[in-house]
Amino acid sequence: MGRTTAGRQEPQLSRDDYLAIGGFRQALRRFLAFSEAGARAQGLTAQQHQALLAIRVHQGPEPISVGELAQALLIKNHSAVGLVSRLQDRGLVLRQVSSGDRRRVLLTLTPDAEAILAAITRANLLELKSSAKAFRNLLTALQRLDERASTPPP
Repeated sequence: MGRTTAGRQEPQLSRDDYLAIGGFRQALRRFLAFSEAGARAQGLTAQQHQALLAIRVHQGPEPISVGELAQALLIKNHSAVGLVSRLQDRGLVLRQVSSGDRRRVLLTLTPDAEAILAAITRANLLELKSSAKAFRNLLTALQRLDERASTPPP
């Protein structure tokens, strides 16, 4: 076992653990670069693409609000307002005032945004498929770590 943290023994890390996390980080960086290039090819910034995706996947009882978008993107509310304004200017997002709370501005994608997002997502999923081995290796390393953590020391 490795060091003791907060009264419990931390499992030793193996070379395979380091290889798994290193491979995952490399696959993640490669995917992010690929995804950002795909967004640029569609005339979007990476943040605009992320905003469209967050709007598309929102599962609330009504469309996502500007505040919820800010939370999803980990940005300030005023930054989300500017981002939404740029997307609206491009004809990609529609704003509407919530009928339940007139202070909330709700966002929906236009058909053009749906088409752009579908093209980027299709390409991204194919790219992620090429990283499947790195994901499997990471999951295997996590399982080994769990097993070592649950095995009592001799």
